Amino acid sequence: MSLSGIDYLVIGAYLVAITAFGSWFARFQKTTRDYFLNDRSVPWWAICFTIVATETSTLTFIGIPAQAYTGNMTFLQLAAGYVIGRVLVSLLFIPAYFRGELFTSYELLQRRFGTRVKPLSAVIFLVTRSLADGIRLFTTALVIAIVTQVPVTWVVIVLGVAMIVYTMRGGVSAVIWTDVVQMFVYIAGAAAVAIALLGRIHGGWAEVVRVGSETGRFIVLDTAFDLTRAYTLWAGLLGGVALTLSTHGTDQYLVQRLLSARSQKEASTGLILSGVIVFAQFILFLFIGVMLFAFYQQAPLAQALARADQILPVFVVNELHNGLAGFIVAAIVAAALSPSLNAMAATTVSDFYLPYINPGADQDVQMRVSKQATVAWGLVQLVVAIGAQFMNRSVLDAGLSVLSFASGSVLGAFLLGTLAPSVTERDTFAGM
Repeated sequence: MSLSGIDYLVIGAYLVAITAFGSWFARFQKTTRDYFLNDRSVPWWAICFTIVATETSTLTFIGIPAQAYTGNMTFLQLAAGYVIGRVLVSLLFIPAYFRGELFTSYELLQRRFGTRVKPLSAVIFLVTRSLADGIRLFTTALVIAIVTQVPVTWVVIVLGVAMIVYTMRGGVSAVIWTDVVQMFVYIAGAAAVAIALLGRIHGGWAEVVRVGSETGRFIVLDTAFDLTRAYTLWAGLLGGVALTLSTHGTDQYLVQRLLSARSQKEASTGLILSGVIVFAQFILFLFIGVMLFAFYQQAPLAQALARADQILPVFVVNELHNGLAGFIVAAIVAAALSPSLNAMAATTVSDFYLPYINPGADQDVQMRVSKQATVAWGLVQLVVAIGAQFMNRSVLDAGLSVLSFASGSVLGAFLLGTLAPSVTERDTFAGM
């Protein structure tokens, strides 16, 4: 089966609406403080929702159900580490970010160490974020390509252009407030999938519980000391804490959201509450995976899937009708379009352009360069997304692996800067 005309209308209308909504914020962008920090005026609840939406992507929407569909719920051990990591970020890093006027997290490293550690950390951020978010964009395009039969490359281009346009025009305000809207859209989409599944499973929720229990899909804890398993209690807690300290405590992509808050207290409140919501939504997506498994035990697929990540899109296009499939695809798009482009532009301008190229640039020049950098990094992510279609592994694991690979060195620099006052710039730089 394929999508109906009303489904395509829903998807197109959503893309146009979210692009227009994000672009509307262009009228408020007069200075780089507005463009990158929203004049530090964002309330705690918006900080919470934008962090949830930022952390959630199509990797979440299709990758996490695939984890439970093919295995169990041990992924939640990693999510528990995410919550603990947020508390540590609130204690260790957020107080330092609100001492003075910072545009990027890496300026804090220059205060502590000098001029060498900051640009190295900023380069690591720009490279890893380009790769991770390119994979994120590809994952969204993959889902839409499956349900529309449009080639992945063309879907990547359409989504990428929409993302570039509203981020370039509206700045961080567009990113944050579209995140708030999109969080509710994709949660509604996930709930709609769950309700549709329950209505199609003979025996309903009782049958889901029976199948999940008998096949071990409700297992959450794995205490094995096995380095070949991705999700054990030890890997989940240690890896989840370390990854969250890095992504939420040092990575400009998420730190920019915290720097936009009204105060240190509101930044901490929004961050910690976001962990609770993220944990709850992971439970929802894992249950969807179990329900998909139960459904396809009763109505087996006509042919095997090329990869487990395809199971949710296949269900959507084959089973949902009358515009609901279009809404679910729009929800998947909503989970993906939380771009890092503005954060990458802030790093480019604040950490490279102003210190090394044009220290005396006025606001007009800074705004022009900021928008040019937004477009440039958007094109880089488009190239990565097009290339990502040739990789042969789980998109969820690939996205997490990219972020994990290089985040340790930057996190190490921040921890040394915060907890070890005797460590010098030379030692930190060499360690990184």
